[in-house]
Amino acid sequence: MRLVFAGTPAVTLPALDAIAASGHDLVAVVTRPDAPAGRGRRLVRSPAGAWADERGIEVLTPARPREPEFQARLRDIAPDCVPVVAYGALVPPAALEIPKRGWINLHFSLLPAWRGAAPVQHAVLHGDTVTGASVFQLEAGMDTGPVFGTLTEEIKPTDTAGDLLDRLAVSGAGLLVAVLDAIEAGSARAEPQPADGVSLAPKITVEDAEVRWREPAFAVDRRVRACTPAPGAWTMFRGDRVKLGPVRPVRYGPELQPGDLLVEKDRVLVGTATDPVALGEVRPAGKKAMSALDWARGARVSAEAFA
Repeated sequence: MRLVFAGTPAVTLPALDAIAASGHDLVAVVTRPDAPAGRGRRLVRSPAGAWADERGIEVLTPARPREPEFQARLRDIAPDCVPVVAYGALVPPAALEIPKRGWINLHFSLLPAWRGAAPVQHAVLHGDTVTGASVFQLEAGMDTGPVFGTLTEEIKPTDTAGDLLDRLAVSGAGLLVAVLDAIEAGSARAEPQPADGVSLAPKITVEDAEVRWREPAFAVDRRVRACTPAPGAWTMFRGDRVKLGPVRPVRYGPELQPGDLLVEKDRVLVGTATDPVALGEVRPAGKKAMSALDWARGARVSAEAFA
């Protein structure tokens, strides 16, 4: 089939690689506009756009997919189908109608669970033990279209959102190509999503990533892992924001009040509503990440607490 791919961040790259190797004709990539990055705020191409540039594939960067110029160019290209992975913009009905076979979206949850921008983060945050990926027909509703196929993925007790998303990006790429192959062969069948089991996964904000030390240890652990690597879990120490890597609940540890710090010979503990947690990496403001013990020694932590 003649394809135009829509996607933006690095998580799209396994799907792009799989499509390129599949025998389908990838003629263009739609991605979000170049964005300022780094200290110099230099405009930088998205990972999906850079992938296409390296291969001489046309890149389209509309500010919004409803732009008439973008839709006119998409009609000129005349794709059979537009596979989508983490594009990052709502596609209006007029654009959805341009490809003969529509827009086919790879979403990283078992729909109708976790519809929205951050399905993997919410799965970790809420303690799910199994998640997966779904390929569905994009329509005007938020992740509501009929589903062509799914796969499942176990969530390990130590998985961060980044770990889980990396695995789903690879396995989901294979699922996406299998659905595209079935669509081309005329054997694909999309089933409506069930009415039960709907849950929403809005974007995780910086405010959401603040650690709540008055929560139980398991909830603190989940929040930190769900916010790793982005936006990054954080807490306040001596009036400054400190970012935290994954923590480890310590059963039968010493009794500590929520937020209280205890520096031991081989670990740094923080109190929660239940058991303490052992800190992993700590990144003070303006500094590189370091082990919790190195941070505690450098900061000369004594009888103190996180806010």
